Amino acid sequence: MDRMTLADWSWPVLRRLMGGHVLVYRLTNGTVGHRFPGAPPMLLLTHVGARSGTQRTTPLVYVDDPPNVVIVASKGGYPKHPAWYHNLRAHPDTMVQIGAEHREVHARVATAQERERLWPMAVATYAGYRGYQQRTKREIPLVILEPR
Repeated sequence: MDRMTLADWSWPVLRRLMGGHVLVYRLTNGTVGHRFPGAPPMLLLTHVGARSGTQRTTPLVYVDDPPNVVIVASKGGYPKHPAWYHNLRAHPDTMVQIGAEHREVHARVATAQERERLWPMAVATYAGYRGYQQRTKREIPLVILEPR
């Protein structure tokens, strides 16, 4: 079984795990779920479905680039962008929770120049991004979440 077939098969399981992560993160006000020993920091991204209009929450690794935070639309190196990326393109004004802090943000895709500076920071935060980029033909977008 190749990696992409395995990824297709595992998405339903991963979605359930992410739902549990969101629940615990919210119930503990970020005390549990924001940081795990040996793991990169996680935020909760609230986004609205581009077509459905349904509000969703996704836990994601983030890179701190004050006053902004940066998220990586890697989807594990899958050939297509994650749904949350399309949702943010349609509805860029949104919310994130980082630990106990709730922030209103505006999402935009990093320019080529910004990506050149931010990509090494993303890989330093989570080394797996390097392999994800090698696995896919698409350039993995970096999304900058600016305070609003």
